[in-house]
Amino acid sequence: MNELATKYDPSAVEEKWYAYWMEHRLFHSEPDEREPYTIVIPPPNVTGVLHMGHMLNNTIQDILTRRARMQGKNALWVPGTDHAAISTEAKVVAKLASEGIAKTDLSREEFLNHAWDWTNKYGGIILQQLRKLGASCDWERTAFTMDDIRSESVIRVFNKLYDKGYIYRGVRMVNWDPKALTALSDEEVIYKEEQSHLFHLRYRVEGEEDKYIIVATTRPETILGDTAVCVNPNDPRYTWLKGKKVIVPLVGRAVPIIMDEYVEMDFGTGCLKVTPAHDVNDYMLGDKYNLPSIDIFNDNGTISEAGGMYVGMDRFDVRKQIMIDLDKAGLVEKVEDYVNKVGHSERTDAVIEPKLSMQWFVKMEEIVKPALASVMDDDIKFIPAKFKNTYRHWMTNIKDWCISRQLWWGHQIPAWFLPEGGYVVAENEEEALLKAIEKSGNTSLTIADLKRDPDCLDTWFSSWLWPISLFNGILDPDNKEFKYYYPTADLVTAPDIIFFWVARMIIAGYEFADNKPFNNVYFTGIVRDKIGRKMSKSLGNSPDPLDLIANFGADGVRMGLMLGAPAGNDIMYDDSLCEQGRNFCNKIWNAFRLVKGWEVSDEAQQPESAAAGIRWFAAKLGNTIAEVDDLMGKFRISEALMAIYRLFWDEFSSWYLEVVKPAYGQPVDKKTFDATLGFFDTLLRLLHPFMPFITEELWQHLADRKAGESIMYALLPEATVCEAPILAQFETLKEVIAGIRTIRKQKQIAQKEPLVLHIKGAHDNSLDAILAKMANLSAIEQVEEKTAASSAFIVGAVEYSVPLESKINVEEELAKLNKELEYYTKFLAGVEKKLSNEKFVNNAPEAVVAVERKKQSDATEKLEAIRASIAALRQ
Repeated sequence: MNELATKYDPSAVEEKWYAYWMEHRLFHSEPDEREPYTIVIPPPNVTGVLHMGHMLNNTIQDILTRRARMQGKNALWVPGTDHAAISTEAKVVAKLASEGIAKTDLSREEFLNHAWDWTNKYGGIILQQLRKLGASCDWERTAFTMDDIRSESVIRVFNKLYDKGYIYRGVRMVNWDPKALTALSDEEVIYKEEQSHLFHLRYRVEGEEDKYIIVATTRPETILGDTAVCVNPNDPRYTWLKGKKVIVPLVGRAVPIIMDEYVEMDFGTGCLKVTPAHDVNDYMLGDKYNLPSIDIFNDNGTISEAGGMYVGMDRFDVRKQIMIDLDKAGLVEKVEDYVNKVGHSERTDAVIEPKLSMQWFVKMEEIVKPALASVMDDDIKFIPAKFKNTYRHWMTNIKDWCISRQLWWGHQIPAWFLPEGGYVVAENEEEALLKAIEKSGNTSLTIADLKRDPDCLDTWFSSWLWPISLFNGILDPDNKEFKYYYPTADLVTAPDIIFFWVARMIIAGYEFADNKPFNNVYFTGIVRDKIGRKMSKSLGNSPDPLDLIANFGADGVRMGLMLGAPAGNDIMYDDSLCEQGRNFCNKIWNAFRLVKGWEVSDEAQQPESAAAGIRWFAAKLGNTIAEVDDLMGKFRISEALMAIYRLFWDEFSSWYLEVVKPAYGQPVDKKTFDATLGFFDTLLRLLHPFMPFITEELWQHLADRKAGESIMYALLPEATVCEAPILAQFETLKEVIAGIRTIRKQKQIAQKEPLVLHIKGAHDNSLDAILAKMANLSAIEQVEEKTAASSAFIVGAVEYSVPLESKINVEEELAKLNKELEYYTKFLAGVEKKLSNEKFVNNAPEAVVAVERKKQSDATEKLEAIRASIAALRQ
């Protein structure tokens, strides 16, 4: 290896070692006799770029993967991307529009060519960016939800579910995205609280001059589709309306009054307008009372011909205009400010329009049962466990899954419509034709006579198969890789896709592989800025992850993120976290350079202090390894990292190296040097999963390595838990040394000036060699009483004192002590005056009185110590 640079340069180190890992295929895995450890990446959108959430998620996955390798497991982390139907199609449509091309001007095949061009150009950028982070994915296995294996798997699963009766087609109320022009599932709708208005409108009663009822609505534009008004039959205000009709304002259509207890008497006016085509609950009422449905909206949110008025106008423009027209007609009772939750598309942020639409659905009631039981019984463990309640609530209130999307980019639904009506579901055209002939009895049918359903499947319909389809477990369930790598070990994901993805993968695992897809699900928190806001481009509060890596180094950023990332809890990110990570890298680097810079002597004898220091650190190291193993087993990853951080910074650097380092200009004995390098090797291995680059660089410098050799395959050290007396002895030793250093600071005595230490009491002298070296003591003496003109402190029950006759000016010291005596005497008098006041003692809170009593006790103790010091100086 080349000479170690004076300063740590992350960019040079990171580029060099990632290239080395790739060159030697160190991330690649093939089935063998070892225990497998499999983790699959939550596939990012093919058009996505790295953000802070990805950084956190993938850092955790890499830590788990690298640690598994170092435990001797056959670790495989499979990467890939998701075709992201809605967002990718939107980007392609926008690009085409900028070139003056409309999607409607193109055939499906032409549009898909453009989409594939876009995907090939921009897709996978995020996977390239993950390499900067150090992600040890098996890039040779990179998958895409629309590659051949994944696409064929989706079609096979659709057919299986259809054949089992789980998939059906029908007209249902769906969430419609007027911007993306597609249906969405319930989980793709985000409800936002908005300042709105409640419009109170007058519906005149048919045949009753000057009589009307008041109907309150937040969406006056939908009166164009009203087909009834509903009241509660128990509401005495409206019993007179039974059997009557009312006139829809402006529209002039007479609609019936229906009476149903669904309407809450104390909400609004107690009168509910019923628009079956544009509200889920109205649709149920319409179905119950056989009401007509009038769809007043075009797919893009403008008013349709069926609306009868305002044709072609946007729905929100109509809301403003219809209120003007209603007011002119004297049909507005009043308008109130109102706060309500409005559904928005998770992908485009457009306001969702409930809409009756012919769609494909998966029946969920039966298929979810094994998936619910596995999580509730902890066969699949959620970390943290609090998310089990969220999961249970959703799974026990699940609705049928709308899986069709009105898009071209995605997996086209494998259904073909017959000329005379009806359809067949098949895996390909040849099978579709055979089924169509069998169904129709028409042997002259050709594939040209059949029309394939133009819709695509919901993106999640492919990603729910991810852990199975990555190993071709749908198409070839008996293949060697699927049997070896499935089920996977751990899943790392954000809790906001627990329904979209996690739950559905578990459902798919039991339905298509008869087994869970993973053993554990680790939910990350949300990365927020230091004032608690979720990081986003729109707020401008999210740093560019690649800029952070450039500034602080990948290891620094990884450590910074993980220090504040307990499972399931949000991370309050601040650049200071990454600075702490960078500083730690520099600490490791400088400690390594210090050790490697020592001159080594084969003849030098090992000092007693070094031998004791080695015994102590070996015990400390063994216990920390056990602590880290325990914490990692509980997925308390940030706590495990902190334990290693404290071990290296507080114990190894601040104490061990100081204990064993040779005197200036002197060599270190080989025994101590070898032990120190051995400790460094262990520390680097402990740190490697968290900080892969700097640990690889330094590990390679520790010894001569063969080509292709890497720390990532060096086994993790085994824990050696012990209750060695030396651990407690050393903690006492630290306190004694700290006491002596305090005296030096107070009395302005240089470290290089030797001191004598007097000890009164039962002192353990087993580490006196370290004590003498670290505190620079010329003698350690047991005494009956401390001498005059000495400074003392107590550790446990032992009094330690440093004679200072020759070190201090007695007159100056007495003046200083008398000043302290005067201050604490006045302070104590003030406290005792307050405590002698019965009114204060009887009426003040108990905690406040307790604080004053503590002040009294501390001041009394301090005065005794000052008086004793004065007496000693005057002897």
